[in-house]
Amino acid sequence: MHNLVAIVGRPNVGKSTLFNRILEQRDAIVDATSGVTRDRHYGQGEWNGFVFMLIDTGGIIPESDELFDKAIREQAHLAIDEAQSIVFVCDGRDGLTPVDKEIAATLRQSGKHITLAINKCDNSVQDAQLFEFFTLGLGEPFGISAMNGRSTGDLLDSVVKPLHKTDNSIEDTRLKIALVGRPNVGKSSITNALLGVDRAIVSPIPGTTRDAIDSTLKYHNEEIILIDTAGLRRRSQIKENIEMYSTMRTARAIDRCDIAVVVLDAERGLEAQDKRIINDVIDARRGVIIAVNKWDAIEKETNTALEFTRKVHSELKTFDYVPVVYISAHTKQRLSKLIDMAKEVQERRLSRITTSKLNDILHEEISKTPPPNYRGHDLRINYITQTKVAPPTFAFFCNHPQELPDSYKRFLERTLRKHLDLEGVPVSFLFRKKNKKEDER
Repeated sequence: MHNLVAIVGRPNVGKSTLFNRILEQRDAIVDATSGVTRDRHYGQGEWNGFVFMLIDTGGIIPESDELFDKAIREQAHLAIDEAQSIVFVCDGRDGLTPVDKEIAATLRQSGKHITLAINKCDNSVQDAQLFEFFTLGLGEPFGISAMNGRSTGDLLDSVVKPLHKTDNSIEDTRLKIALVGRPNVGKSSITNALLGVDRAIVSPIPGTTRDAIDSTLKYHNEEIILIDTAGLRRRSQIKENIEMYSTMRTARAIDRCDIAVVVLDAERGLEAQDKRIINDVIDARRGVIIAVNKWDAIEKETNTALEFTRKVHSELKTFDYVPVVYISAHTKQRLSKLIDMAKEVQERRLSRITTSKLNDILHEEISKTPPPNYRGHDLRINYITQTKVAPPTFAFFCNHPQELPDSYKRFLERTLRKHLDLEGVPVSFLFRKKNKKEDER
């Protein structure tokens, strides 16, 4: 199992900046606004041969009754329970605060390995600020600057002490499923229902999940990674830098998943924003499933689901190969079917079709509906072969590949889908001449 390291502390002390420094990437949302990091945020770090999952948590406010503060506090405590090593971040410029003392008391009771980081000590002169933090009873404080990286190496030497070395050369082949969609359609509720634990903050306030959160689902003795993402909004609605970062991160979540589950609200149906998200998934050539959540709230007749599916497919037009499943995070209706469907789509993405079968299928169809003439010359497709999987990529060798119209390329895709099981699987086409790539679709 992964080594887990949690970064905790009160709001706005630089936890996310330290998170980014350790991971050496701009991965967590960093903003001057207090309380920006709401959910736990995971990333993989490495130090001197120790590989670990780093958890960035929301700022702890021990006595606040405000809705988000309570949720953040619960998330931070859950991270502390999971972690083998904890980094407690305080602000050297603010000095020791009563909130720091309360958090320290909680950490002492955890029995975990604690590394005390006093942030914003940009030089050795500012290390004089460290002495009062000895009174927390958490060992020697490390004066660091998460912004410029000062003394973070010494800090990490302490952080990794309780960890065990792991082999970082092994590729992670676990199925990765990203839950994407508009705000407040129930993505986090679906994640929580599958996991049986409140892993992501769920509240009635839209846009609660800002970061993409990875969780491990044990399903029939198989580990599956669930990526619960921030709700995508139309660009006109993105007014804060925070929301822009979230939108970019959700796009990156699509980029690193195998299967994207686009979650719709049953009561609102397929909207323009949903279509754009589906288009983003298909452009990324990831497997795609539409999950209609809150289906338990819909009054049903004999063919309600069938009619809904027909309407969705008619609006998607060329993307009518996307499967639709009707679920309820509240009642857990068909959640296991959603996972089974994702596994099936991934199997299709990884499947190979023999060259002989491809040519048998397509040559007959092409002879019935040949490509149009180009400047008085016949356009010919000589043979077809599959060149890769995930996504399935098919190479068409022809005499004038650059002249093949898009309408005929769409015909070729429809033909391929008619004869092969490619439900939920976007495909890529290459059009080549004399073994040289001329055009790619």
